[in-house]
Amino acid sequence: MTTESLSITLSDDQVARDAGPINDLIHAVGSVVVGQEHMVRALIIGMLTGGHVLLEGVPGLAKTLTVTTLAQGCHAKFSRIQFTPDLLPADVIGTLIYNPKDGTFSPRKGPIFANIVLADEINRAPAKVQAALLEAMQEKHATIGDTTYSVGDPFLVLATQNPIEQEGTYPLPEAQVDRFMLKLHVGYPTRDEERVIIDRMMSTDTHAGINAVVTLDQIARARQSVNHVHVDEKIKDYIVSLVHATRDPASVKASWSMDLPKLIEFGASPRASLALARAARANAFLEGRAFVTPSDIKAIGMDVLRHRVLVSYEAEAEGITSEDIVRELFARIPAP
Repeated sequence: MTTESLSITLSDDQVARDAGPINDLIHAVGSVVVGQEHMVRALIIGMLTGGHVLLEGVPGLAKTLTVTTLAQGCHAKFSRIQFTPDLLPADVIGTLIYNPKDGTFSPRKGPIFANIVLADEINRAPAKVQAALLEAMQEKHATIGDTTYSVGDPFLVLATQNPIEQEGTYPLPEAQVDRFMLKLHVGYPTRDEERVIIDRMMSTDTHAGINAVVTLDQIARARQSVNHVHVDEKIKDYIVSLVHATRDPASVKASWSMDLPKLIEFGASPRASLALARAARANAFLEGRAFVTPSDIKAIGMDVLRHRVLVSYEAEAEGITSEDIVRELFARIPAP
């Protein structure tokens, strides 16, 4: 029996059963992190699909707090890597240690060998470190000496970066940015949310965190359910139409309000189509449905596409961003 035939038999009751622990995790994270519901939800989608997530925002918006709290809520191995300009690849993946007693070398695994890895301020690391992280993100393994080791399952890299700082930073290569399934722009809280933050966080007592509410087995069952969420043929065509329009907007029969062929330098690759389908499945799962609707595509589409559509010099001169182009695509391409 194929995965697609299994997906049709998945019921909403099964989705509700497997999503229960995941919703408990979302509630637990929300008891610590004020607001930022979209960021928490996107991190959960990354966990359910095995997709890495890049968080971009100015300092002080609870990016690191959210990731560490999410890790606390899981019975999973967590590690944090604070990226700095003097970091070496061995500091990430590990190295060989010499034992003078018997004259042998033994591997000492680095922090990349964990279920959830927080790569804090990832754009502060030089190219060699980013390349080592890239191998683990893409291949799910890392090489120490002559031996290759699996990094773990599940394996999720949640990276943060500060967009306003240029001193001592190394911009991420486009190929590495594309490895992230989702890129989130983390914004400021509302006035009411900030008032709650003051009430909750102004004490100088160290925050104790949250207790683990989800096991790896429960996460694995939830991921299996996500894999069986049904995606209709029309939904697949809609995904392909959106992604194809980023590469060749002139071939799409739509009344564009802007000159997209001149504004897009490079469009999204097939990796974007896969990411959009997987993320939409996870979003439907969190909504308690066993099937994907166009609303799931629109709910997560910006986070999937914003870093995969590269704008031209003309777009930059006119102040048009990739987000503006993605909004145009969703506005003009009809949903099924």
